[in-house]
Amino acid sequence: MSDYQLFIDGQYCEAVSGETFATLDPSTGESLGTVAKARPEDAARAVDAARAAFDDGRWSFKRGSERAAILSAVAKGIKDRMPELADLESRDSGATLAKAKGADIGGAMFWFKTMGEFATRLDEPEPLPQTIAPGPSYNFLKRDPVGVCTAIIPWNFPLQMASWKISMALAAGNTIVLKPAPETPCTAARLGEILAEAGVPDGVVNIIQGPGPGTGEELISNPKVDKVSFTGSTEVGKQIMQMAAGTVKKTTLELGGKSAQIVLDDADMELAVDGALYAIFFHAGQVCTAGSRLLVSEARHDEFVERLVERAAAITVGPATADGVTMGPLVSQKQLDTVLGYIETGVKEGATVATGGERLTGDGLDRGFFVAPTIFTDVTPDMAIAQEEIFGPVLAVLPYTDPDDAVRIANGTRYGLAAGVWGSPAKAIKIADRLQAGTVWVNDWHLLNPKYPFGGYKQSGIGREHGMLGLLEYTEAKHVHVAIDANRRTHRWFDMTVPRA
Repeated sequence: MSDYQLFIDGQYCEAVSGETFATLDPSTGESLGTVAKARPEDAARAVDAARAAFDDGRWSFKRGSERAAILSAVAKGIKDRMPELADLESRDSGATLAKAKGADIGGAMFWFKTMGEFATRLDEPEPLPQTIAPGPSYNFLKRDPVGVCTAIIPWNFPLQMASWKISMALAAGNTIVLKPAPETPCTAARLGEILAEAGVPDGVVNIIQGPGPGTGEELISNPKVDKVSFTGSTEVGKQIMQMAAGTVKKTTLELGGKSAQIVLDDADMELAVDGALYAIFFHAGQVCTAGSRLLVSEARHDEFVERLVERAAAITVGPATADGVTMGPLVSQKQLDTVLGYIETGVKEGATVATGGERLTGDGLDRGFFVAPTIFTDVTPDMAIAQEEIFGPVLAVLPYTDPDDAVRIANGTRYGLAAGVWGSPAKAIKIADRLQAGTVWVNDWHLLNPKYPFGGYKQSGIGREHGMLGLLEYTEAKHVHVAIDANRRTHRWFDMTVPRA
């Protein structure tokens, strides 16, 4: 029996094939256990369970206030298991314990609680403007659940992203099949038990672990699925759009980023330096909103880089569960190779390594996937390290001549997920207005909130997550028109086709 089974129709079970795979601790390279390996037939089983659960109304017929009570119970269930879940998240994903407790487990609780509150807003229809032409009527907008949703998430925030997708789908009255990334399946698998204990009916949430090819394709192309929500790379997002088009499914895509930080000359140096480092080195840069490009004026460039290098030395890299560690490993050998490849490319293209630039070994790090916090200078906007998403602890510092030049460089990529400005709010907000990004922070970074929408411009995605905008992505809008005068004589427009005798 595998250590982490599939969760289908309210029950834990093995894959039909009986296949399993190992999940590794990226701090040590050692196995955390075996995981049931879902194949297309398992994905189809999960979709069938979700379809049956939606169609019979066991969840979709509940009022938002009823769903809210259960979602609140899920949040409590996560809170009650915080130590266990934080330790598991840290060992499976390489998140430091501080991140696992605060961002991952704390975030999961926050999302379920908030989406429960938002669910109650869907109970009452929204009145629309009255009209008297061609006949008097009153009109309202009702939000219905989409139906069966499937969600595919990446490996950087396993429990938090599972909670994002599930909480929004459930708040709107949908059923869902979630596929976690094969690199980080553990906490999502445990979530099934918490959902069941909180009172989520069987079949409403199904969680299957397995590879993208085959399993993921079934979740996207199955005609019984009504909506697909994906978080991951832009390249995979394009493939998902193509597969979903065959059955004209609704899609929400939260994709890659190459987020720019702009430091204005009036920025507070202490805040901007530490903030810039947090923006890129939080979770070893494995964040879609990572501030991987830092734009500093030519006048302040050298001083700022000197401070960056000095403060970067305060970052402690080590095993994710170790005391005092502030940056853990990359998630896998594959990601380690990718990041080291980009560092090599940066050097070949003429950029200068100001600090870092190598794999860390020794002191117990040899078996893990550790890279030193890396800062590049002498970077030009056309270099690969300034254009492509690295998803690792690599910062490219670029000089700018004036604010117009900074905006031009910041907007000069195919991405538009996030951006940020360090400086006086009055000046920073004016710059923020010109940035092509779905989220812009001013004197802060990485702070997402279930109350506010999140998503990208350009090739960073389609649609929004979170907030009412995100919740409405999981609904269908139904306009209802009610004639005030239900008399045939006053319905003169009928005469165009059926003249009165």
